[in-house]
Amino acid sequence: MVLPAETEERVKRRALEVCQDHLRKVLDATRKVPQIIDCFIKNDKDTARRLFNEIRAGEEEVDKARRLVSQELAEIGAILISREDFLRFTNLTSEIADFSEGIAFRLVELMDHNWNVPGEIKKELLKLSEAVLDTVLRLRETMMVLSYGSAKTMEKAKDVETAERVVDDIYRELEIKLLSSKLDFPPMILLRDVLQLLEDSADKAEDAADAVRILSFIM
Repeated sequence: MVLPAETEERVKRRALEVCQDHLRKVLDATRKVPQIIDCFIKNDKDTARRLFNEIRAGEEEVDKARRLVSQELAEIGAILISREDFLRFTNLTSEIADFSEGIAFRLVELMDHNWNVPGEIKKELLKLSEAVLDTVLRLRETMMVLSYGSAKTMEKAKDVETAERVVDDIYRELEIKLLSSKLDFPPMILLRDVLQLLEDSADKAEDAADAVRILSFIM
């Protein structure tokens, strides 16, 4: 519980630390997405299955961390008027981990069914996942400078926006390639889901960067 003697600055630091730890777990799951896509390219089913299980376990860790953030903020109480903004940040970033699990599940299914996917599409998929990872890495950098003031935070948040636009460009080009391919309907649907989940991950990172901008004004 928060003691009366605790200052608002100390409370803010506590809230920031638990949010940063939560984001670290989200990033751990996101890092494995390009790895599992590399397995998809190489048709390495055993490693892909292992990575899927790790991502699923990581998603559970993210959920635990999110609950911890909620618990910490509940204990802090009214002394921290910005606690809703911290909660919004963790809710947004938790979805990135959820999307990573959905991506991994679909890729394992594609491999288990031995559906033929053109190598060019696989390589572009890897490129897209790496761009998404870069967006989340930029988000982490933004969160790490939050205590240094709004000017530095705003600067880093712009990097998230730039990285998200790169994701958009790759996504749009790859979506057209996928729809123009001769793929059967089931693998095409799964792959389009994967593309959408990757783009959604970058979108959530950008939304989370907006939440960090708001937090920067009270830190």
